[in-house]
Amino acid sequence: MRVVFAGTPEVAVPALDAIASSAHELVGVVTRPDAPAGRGRKLTPSPVAQRAGELGVPILKPVHPREPEFQEALRALEPDCCPVVAYGALIPRSALDIPPHGWVNLHFSVLPAWRGAAPVQHSIWGGDEFTGATTFRIVEALDAGPTFGVMTERIRPTDTAGDLLGRLAEGGSSLLVATLDGIADGSLEAREQPADGISLAPKISVDDARVDWKEPAVGVDRRIRACTPGPGAWTTLDGERVKLGRVEIVPGSSDGPELTPGAIRVGKSEVLVGTGSDPVRLTEVKAFGKKQMSAADWARGVRLAETATFE
Repeated sequence: MRVVFAGTPEVAVPALDAIASSAHELVGVVTRPDAPAGRGRKLTPSPVAQRAGELGVPILKPVHPREPEFQEALRALEPDCCPVVAYGALIPRSALDIPPHGWVNLHFSVLPAWRGAAPVQHSIWGGDEFTGATTFRIVEALDAGPTFGVMTERIRPTDTAGDLLGRLAEGGSSLLVATLDGIADGSLEAREQPADGISLAPKISVDDARVDWKEPAVGVDRRIRACTPGPGAWTTLDGERVKLGRVEIVPGSSDGPELTPGAIRVGKSEVLVGTGSDPVRLTEVKAFGKKQMSAADWARGVRLAETATFE
């Protein structure tokens, strides 16, 4: 089939490469417009745009896919199907109708669970043991289209959202190519999603990423892993924001938590923080304006008072 790939961030690049190496003809790429990046805020092409340039594929960067000029350019490419991974904009009906086989999205959950922008983060935060990826035909309702294929992936106890998303991006790229193969040879038919089991995964904000030390240790751990690498879990100390790397739960005494929520205790080689249950051990910390460092080095540098408490 002639395909036009749509995607924007780094997580979409494995699928782009897989399609470029497949039996399908990659005739174009759709991605978000160049955006400011780095300290100089210089306009920079998306990771997908950069990779498409290396592949020598025509690139379309509409501000919004409803633009008539974009839709005319897409029609000129005559795609049979448009595979999508994390494109970042809603596709209007007028654009959905252009390829005969529609737009086929690779979504990083087992639908209908975790429909929305942050399925991987919410699967970790929600304590799921398994997640996966699903290919489905895009319709105007959010992640509600009929599905073609699915893969599953176990969530490891130490997985951050970045770790898990990396594995799903690699495994999902093969699923997406297999879906295109099945559409092309007629062996795959899309099936409507079940009406039961729907859950939503809205984008996680910076405010959501603030650690609540009154939560049980398992909740603190899940929140931090779900928000790593972005937007980044954080707390405050003396009014200054501090970003936190993953933590390790330390079993407390049988009588209850050894530390009150947020209270910091510095040992010779570790930094413990109280939660609503067991304490947690910090691994890495990034204070405002500083580089990320081990928690022990950070604690030595700031010379914490005995009563120091995260808020």
